Amino acid sequence: MYTDSHCHLTYLKLDNYEQSPRHLLTAMRDADVSRAMAIMCKFEENDAIRAWVDLAMSDDSLPDIGMSVGIHPCQDEAMLKSVQVEDLLALDTDKVWAFGETGLDYYWDGNKKSAQKHSFATHISASKIAKKPIIVHTRSAYHDTLDVLQSERCEHGIIHCFTEDYAFAKRALDMGLYISLSGIVSFNKSEALREVAKQLPLDRLLIETDSPYLAPVPKRGRDNEPTYVPYVAQALAKVYGMDSAEIGQMTSQNFVNLVNQYKVVIGD
Repeated sequence: MYTDSHCHLTYLKLDNYEQSPRHLLTAMRDADVSRAMAIMCKFEENDAIRAWVDLAMSDDSLPDIGMSVGIHPCQDEAMLKSVQVEDLLALDTDKVWAFGETGLDYYWDGNKKSAQKHSFATHISASKIAKKPIIVHTRSAYHDTLDVLQSERCEHGIIHCFTEDYAFAKRALDMGLYISLSGIVSFNKSEALREVAKQLPLDRLLIETDSPYLAPVPKRGRDNEPTYVPYVAQALAKVYGMDSAEIGQMTSQNFVNLVNQYKVVIGD
């Protein structure tokens, strides 16, 4: 029922699951989380993420796990500068659902803007060739993020962990991108974000955990995990006056629509 559109499975401690990935996947299934996309932040994570994908594929009762391929904007400057389209496409398989997490982060790494922009544009080019969505990270880079997306003619992707204003969302939506909301939308201090959420078209909305970060209320303060994505749906259910199960079904279908926009990769 629920799709976690963005989680870092290889960063999870698994202390509550006897260090067993299978136990976590079973817990996800029991929480009605039927699908999750495991996000790559550097190429060295490829084998570890694919191990999660392979485990899920080995048992039809477990949630469907796909992955992304990419380099996070806060990685080493030399890595950002050197990445080429061919490097990204070389890691592409049927279980790669998107490219990224890429984008711009001037909050943590404002001293390497040029390298981040190069990497961002390269990811967009690869995503367009592969006809798969791009995953966009943006922090303290409002205008430059939109400018790169527009100049590179990006029209297929996700603004991940969205926290910007409606004007930003509108420009991204007009390009064809989807908006993904994380546990931040459940925080007491996030009333402004909930007001923005009210204005978003429901057919372009996704939900995520960004685990192990940003655990939603009522789990705030703990390490986040994909089993908590229903709580993000609960927070949005209050915003839209809907049932959380409806939010889960709707955002899951939106995710399928996004990934399958140009080629069939995942089922309903």
